[in-house]
Amino acid sequence: MKIGDQVSVLDDVITGVVVKKEGKTITISTADGFEMDFAENELVVIGKETRIENNIDLDRISSIIAEKETQKRRKNPRIKPKERNLPAMEVDLHIHQLTKSSKGMSNYDMLSLQLDTAKRQLDFAISKRIQKVVFIHGVGEGVLRAELEYLFRRYDNLKYYDADFQKYGRGAVEVYIYQNKKP
Repeated sequence: MKIGDQVSVLDDVITGVVVKKEGKTITISTADGFEMDFAENELVVIGKETRIENNIDLDRISSIIAEKETQKRRKNPRIKPKERNLPAMEVDLHIHQLTKSSKGMSNYDMLSLQLDTAKRQLDFAISKRIQKVVFIHGVGEGVLRAELEYLFRRYDNLKYYDADFQKYGRGAVEVYIYQNKKP
């Protein structure tokens, strides 16, 4: 920039003519007659002969473009330790989850429906090679839990234990199914 150049302030709507230059400080005279001091990097020369290419740092733009075009390394989604141990399948055996209405059903009918559902879901998990299943039975008097344990003992390729207490309380059993490799 030199004295007499028409300039505009970058961060404000001020234009003027350069009247004094001392190092990196430039004094401009506005159209209203005010003299204002600015740093050289806060001003841009304007006029008919000024082209936008003169005010753009082409090296900086090309480095930004190159940075954007480079392939970003994709991160694998991190599995949290709690999620790693979550079962792949949950089966809720509460009667209101299995039927629209338990009206007219005896306790035996309800227990039979719950056990049939548990057996069907367990067989499904074995056929689909799902390793962990949680059966939510509720607390109650323990009849359903006892029947579930009797059912699980008939299988030789699984073990069962209380499910996560923080999530299910005392009303669930987790089943771990040993998957035999096919020859």
